[in-house]
Amino acid sequence: MSPTREEDKTGDALKAQRFQMLEDIASEMSSKLVVPTCFDVTIRLRELLDDPDAPVERISAAVSLDPMISSRLLSVANSVLNRRDGPPCKDLQSAIMRIGMKAVRSLALGVAMKQLLLAKDLTDFDGISRRLWTHSVTTAAACSVLARKFGRVTAEQALFAGLVHDLGASYMLYRASQYDELRQRPDTVKHLVYQWHESIGESLLFALGIPEEIAIATRDHDHPRPVPEYPRNLTDIVYIGNVMAGGHFEWMKKDFDAAGQARTELGEPYLSLIDDMKTATAELHSALDN
Repeated sequence: MSPTREEDKTGDALKAQRFQMLEDIASEMSSKLVVPTCFDVTIRLRELLDDPDAPVERISAAVSLDPMISSRLLSVANSVLNRRDGPPCKDLQSAIMRIGMKAVRSLALGVAMKQLLLAKDLTDFDGISRRLWTHSVTTAAACSVLARKFGRVTAEQALFAGLVHDLGASYMLYRASQYDELRQRPDTVKHLVYQWHESIGESLLFALGIPEEIAIATRDHDHPRPVPEYPRNLTDIVYIGNVMAGGHFEWMKKDFDAAGQARTELGEPYLSLIDDMKTATAELHSALDN
């Protein structure tokens, strides 16, 4: 039976519970990582998609393991944007062929992240988890817009990096939901997430086998730094995209004036891309949401 408020841990005991979660996460990073089922499917799918010789039959078999990913993939393949004048796709193989391997990878990751952040286990953290999901989608859209505008990296890679840039925060909420005392203390969890999400996120990406360039690009993304006149690499794109999307101020629901000020300090030519970011965000939500 879960403890009542009166029985709940406080003071040093609660502090010990918080550090126990951090120690558990650190242990997982160095041994067998505990990930939700939706992410397990996505990891295996990414490994297949990185193999240029992987047959579409194997890829469709991996996709079929997750009904949410399967249904969204078919829906996107049959959307007005992708269908054109062809017949509707009735199976996963034809859907994959229509939208392409890169789109499948980003779509699968987006669906997995949505499942993770909006799962019923995160009900106690509903506000922050929903804001974090919205922020991740907006950042991914901003990064893809920046990549298309300035080059340096592909739009697909930039979108992928934007989606996972706050994966550490998502994972910490998922792990906190497994501790009774922490579920009852969303404010203390929020503070813990803010303090540790960047370093845990980078370690998590390496542990998941995400390409090194993407993992490094998420490093210290919420720490202010000088903004280059033009983005030079993926790291710059993730940082600028995160600021365009409101940074941690948005998902932490604090100091919205600071979020607006940070956007303003980006200056041109980034501010001119805000409308493009909003359009791309709506398109991405349309692809990922039911």
